Amino acid sequence: MKKGVILIFVVTMVALAALAFAVPAGKTLTYEGKGMGKVTFSGDVHANAGLSCNKCHNKDMFAMMKHGAAKFKMADIYAGKYCGACHNGSQAFAPAGNCARCHKK
Repeated sequence: MKKGVILIFVVTMVALAALAFAVPAGKTLTYEGKGMGKVTFSGDVHANAGLSCNKCHNKDMFAMMKHGAAKFKMADIYAGKYCGACHNGSQAFAPAGNCARCHKK
């Protein structure tokens, strides 16, 4: 019984910590986009599309939930990693030819 209570407490604390670092609806996160212009990630846009935080924040995509912890390039996205896992032209718009949808000067 005591181990069960401790396990529930630990799982709850981990879940709350994850929520503290995620970009929920109503929040944005801005990345430097080098010469193409900044990229602003919108929690609203993704939540309105029916996505939950753990869709992207998992061990295969954005495991580290601290801003700047994941270092990625457009080549990664084109290869289907990070944002490119969904932004592939099937689930969401493809990045190729749609630069201005994410990059703003």
